[in-house]
Amino acid sequence: MPICLATKDVDEIVETVSRIAPAYGGINLEDISAPRCFEIERRLQERLDIPVFHDDQHGTAVVVTAALTNAAALTGRPLSELSVVISGAGAAGVAITDMLLAAGVGDIAVCDRTGVLEGSRADLTDVKRKVAERTNTGGRSGHLFGALRGADVFIGVSGGTVAQDVVESMAPAPIVFSLANPVPEIHPDVAHAAGAAVVATGRSDFPNQINNVLAFPGIFRGALDAGATRITESMKLAAAQAIAGLVSDRLAPDRIVPDPFDPRLAATVSEAVAQAARSAGVVRPSA
Repeated sequence: MPICLATKDVDEIVETVSRIAPAYGGINLEDISAPRCFEIERRLQERLDIPVFHDDQHGTAVVVTAALTNAAALTGRPLSELSVVISGAGAAGVAITDMLLAAGVGDIAVCDRTGVLEGSRADLTDVKRKVAERTNTGGRSGHLFGALRGADVFIGVSGGTVAQDVVESMAPAPIVFSLANPVPEIHPDVAHAAGAAVVATGRSDFPNQINNVLAFPGIFRGALDAGATRITESMKLAAAQAIAGLVSDRLAPDRIVPDPFDPRLAATVSEAVAQAARSAGVVRPSA
């Protein structure tokens, strides 16, 4: 049931959602920009005993994690050995970073408009500083284009344009996820011309669409079925693994995620999420 609020004030949003929450089994937050989205989600989850989920953050992160799991397997590279550069330090970029770290990705550098998030920068917000503290083990610095030199993976969630010669400076046969809509940061034709092994976008007219619809219905179905009081990192990882597993036996450069209309999708994700909720002990005793 969509409910639109005529406010952007954090306190008003938290208070309004808290007051209507008893009528619902879960709350999906939509189209709330960073950094407000982080505080709103945190405060609501602390206050409520039902799942609170910001789809722009976590739905995107789950599908990216599933896609990268399969792209890494397809190219014969363990997640732990990947060098990943993320362009964008907003809601999606931060959530993707957290999910990939939880999934075991070895080295992640996150870039905003100024460059790589690193501890020496004095202009970082609290959220970005926390990202800097747990990323960039490879010691990258400077702007996005320089950070991409030698990297295995590009994940774009910020817009802008990355030229072909920058992609060519990445590691051989890189993985390119250009998710800005409607104009990807790196057009698939450019990425392939630069030697990319696997390319994904946020658009439905190219192969490998990274779309939240692959995750969102199943995650909430599983949380509701289990009687979960929150959606944990383990539940999100279970969703990512379930999505990846639906195509793991038929991987191809143009098939690293399932079709959104795959009849197995929602049920497979919901079952995995419900089991993860029970294992995490975040279900009501009667569930």
